Amino acid sequence: MTYKEISEEYLKNYNISIGDTIRINKQDISYTGILLDRSEDAEDGYLVLKLSSGYNIGVAIENTNAELIEKGDKPKIGWDKDEIPHDDSKQNISIISTGGTVSSVIDYKTGAVHPAFTASDLVKANPELLDYANYNVKALYNILSENMQPKYWVKAATEIANDISQGVDGVVIAHGTDTMHYTSAALSFMLKTPVPIIITGAQRSSDRPSSDANINLIDSVIASKSDIAEVCVCMHGSLNDEYTYLHNGCKVRKMHTSRRDTFRSINSQPIAKIENRKIEFNPDYSYTKRGSNELKLNSDIEEKVGFIKSFPGISEEFIEYHIDKGYKGLVIEGTGLGHVPDNLINSFRRAKEENIPVIMTSQCIYGRVNMNVYSTGRELIDAGVVSALDMTPETTYVKLCWALGQSDDYSEVIKIMHSNIAGEFGEKSSIKDFLN
Repeated sequence: MTYKEISEEYLKNYNISIGDTIRINKQDISYTGILLDRSEDAEDGYLVLKLSSGYNIGVAIENTNAELIEKGDKPKIGWDKDEIPHDDSKQNISIISTGGTVSSVIDYKTGAVHPAFTASDLVKANPELLDYANYNVKALYNILSENMQPKYWVKAATEIANDISQGVDGVVIAHGTDTMHYTSAALSFMLKTPVPIIITGAQRSSDRPSSDANINLIDSVIASKSDIAEVCVCMHGSLNDEYTYLHNGCKVRKMHTSRRDTFRSINSQPIAKIENRKIEFNPDYSYTKRGSNELKLNSDIEEKVGFIKSFPGISEEFIEYHIDKGYKGLVIEGTGLGHVPDNLINSFRRAKEENIPVIMTSQCIYGRVNMNVYSTGRELIDAGVVSALDMTPETTYVKLCWALGQSDDYSEVIKIMHSNIAGEFGEKSSIKDFLN
């Protein structure tokens, strides 16, 4: 129990433990609910109750008394892999947890949420998953997604390749949403896959009535059983629990801090819509079919790649610093069609002379980089700056890390950047992609 000092003594006096149903009386009001645990760094002097409405409240215990109504069990987490039912008639899906909001398990008796658990608890917390497949479950990491690093992409790609080589019919990866689109792009470049690889997450944790974890997980399993053989992101398509969208792993981006439909396809359309547990593919999207590819893992990457956002007043020191520190490549997030102040041009020339690729993306997100329109853009081209076409800035960064892992030859790296590896750029832009 993480209650301490004042709270701990209070609970001992009334013989109350986590999971018990209790009533706290305070002057002319009382609160009845199940006692939940608290985080270790929570302020002392408060108890957390889950009310019958399903909501949690914090109650200050000063000047109160408590009654024990019913003893309960402290919520238990962990589920041995051998306990998960197996049905020979169903497909075998690998679920790999890396952490994040979706990787929080709710105890059905108390409603308590636990952020650290084994991946098998995803199945326990979402028992409907057992209607669709058998599961090989594992926890690869348990981190917040802002702590994701390129070396973790390599470990994830290797683990996924191992599972596919052992015969699983599809892979679902539970991931935090903040950097999900970086990881989906990395896996898209690192893996040629004969089966679906679906990345999913949640914007809201399982203890909230508005949680999106359950439908995202179930629809991801449905996608993992489908005919597609690509790396995709599966997340809510609306604010309600109506449907989810399946996005190309290189064309997707988180576009809102908290909305459940935060993930959007950029300069592209979703691959498919999953509604009422049925998947409907976009007829305008030509996807790789299951079994078309032989499994191939190519996870060599270069981590020393800079990612620089242009802004009014940016100085050449930003570029010179990365060159002096031995960075192997630079991604510049320019304005508009791919512009930066012209005082940076000499630094870009130096980068080219030292065989450091500089790739230009746009802060506009939608549309294509075109440095041929204005004079500054043409000077940038002359200085060796290369267009990212209509790739998102994040995908461009990930791809440059991967391209530099494939070759240290400048010309070969540029060739890779302009080769369509996983549908990361389109041949032309469409207005409907922006209006979507």
